[in-house]
Amino acid sequence: MPKLAYLGPEGTFTEEALRILAPQAERLPRANVSAALDAARRGEADGAVVPLENSLEGAITTTLDEFAWGEPLLITAELLLPVEFSLLARPGTGIGRIKRVFTHPAAITQCRAFIARELPDAVVVAAPSTAAAAQEVALPGSPYDAAVAARIAGEHYGLVELATGIGDRSDTVTRFVRVSRPGPLPEPTGSDRTTLVAFLTDDHPGALLEMLTEFSVRGVNLTRIESRPTGDGIGRYFFHFDFEGHVADARVGEAVSGLHRICADVRFLGSYPRADGLSPQVKRGTANGDFAEATGWLSRIRTGQV
Repeated sequence: MPKLAYLGPEGTFTEEALRILAPQAERLPRANVSAALDAARRGEADGAVVPLENSLEGAITTTLDEFAWGEPLLITAELLLPVEFSLLARPGTGIGRIKRVFTHPAAITQCRAFIARELPDAVVVAAPSTAAAAQEVALPGSPYDAAVAARIAGEHYGLVELATGIGDRSDTVTRFVRVSRPGPLPEPTGSDRTTLVAFLTDDHPGALLEMLTEFSVRGVNLTRIESRPTGDGIGRYFFHFDFEGHVADARVGEAVSGLHRICADVRFLGSYPRADGLSPQVKRGTANGDFAEATGWLSRIRTGQV
């Protein structure tokens, strides 16, 4: 039974994602994303589950930076988890008695309309996580009357749901990834995603276009690109890429090799099955067989077989 670290405490959306990705795993809650990933790096856990991006809030920058600068880890699986917030309180608390609400800043943003409509006089205080908020509200003598958190947090800490589905958007999704120490990659499935980080050799006109061209000319479709500061001064960035396909695919392998040739550094973060099951549209001339045929043709003409 594997041990997997995750962004805790108990009752976070990350725990819910872990239960789906690895229902039989022993769960090891950690205080933050960095601590969860470090548990995997040090061998305290066999891997970790962390959030990578949210459809409303965007990328989880702590996760991006950990992947770029920390000891290497590989993404082996992903999950798209619908995010549904609930208003949780101690048993016997009516919604009219709620004067102080505790929750994570992201939940405040995503539940703004409900809070303004149903709790117009309540003071909302930021918490380290939605689960930590629920944990605090459950304590006897807590200064907070309610928490906005996942339903699973209420189950953990003995709170009751006063309202559910209180997010402003019903289609909000968070993407979680399972990571492990470097090792064999998942086999290609035909519906895969590859993730990497690329560092510019130098800042010059067209530098980003040069990187994008490595994907475009090989028919590799990008699904996400994020820029993050290197810390070396204003205007200096590195880039996170998600794109369709597996590094075992010829077009993807050549694109990754092309980036390696023109970048100061490329950190490969994994090729793994896509959670949405979508398969890429392979452009004419970019299938594995097309690359194999072209390689064979080049070998022949190099030996004068014209």
